[in-house]
Amino acid sequence: MPIPGKNVVRKVKKMKENAISTKEVIAFFDRCAPGWDKDMIRDEEVIGDILRAGGIKEGANVLDVACGTGVLMPDYLRCGVSAVLGVDISPGMISVAQEKFHDPRIRFVCDDIYTVDISESFDCIMVYNAFPHFGDPKGLIHRLAGLLSEGGTLTVAHGMSRERINHHHSGAASHVSQELMEADALARVFSEHLTVTKCLSDERMYLVTGRKTQ
Repeated sequence: MPIPGKNVVRKVKKMKENAISTKEVIAFFDRCAPGWDKDMIRDEEVIGDILRAGGIKEGANVLDVACGTGVLMPDYLRCGVSAVLGVDISPGMISVAQEKFHDPRIRFVCDDIYTVDISESFDCIMVYNAFPHFGDPKGLIHRLAGLLSEGGTLTVAHGMSRERINHHHSGAASHVSQELMEADALARVFSEHLTVTKCLSDERMYLVTGRKTQ
């Protein structure tokens, strides 16, 4: 049997270091759920920019991935969407969200987005303030691109800079996060499945969007 080269060993070691345990993610966010909304910081102008870039508009059918306590649900409703499906792997987060929202346009499912059975397609898919917590980002983009309607838009966004996100996750959330990749790198992943429509990373926000085209 050939002995792996140093580059291969380093790659395997890095993969192990970046491995994220689903059970730890669930436990971490279950603990955070009761105080999540109290600690939430919102920049209304940035959120408006994200919603517009993501194609959130009247009549849209939206999938909110890692929806948490539903922080964007009021924004979707103000935009006049027809329906929102919020999916989160944390029972604690989903429980808080279900207590807050009773609008018939909103549904919540507690499940793993990689494997949950979803039979419908969506005009807009949003991953807001959550992307570093997914252990297989390329697999996630592949999965979500397949859930888009023709002409639909997938958005990965954060309401702060990449540097601030990585610093924030270097503390108590370090074991359930991995470094947020540079926006250009994520755009290249998007381009394997979608037409990239916006790629932005600055001191205000991080945003990559792509549209499903033939």
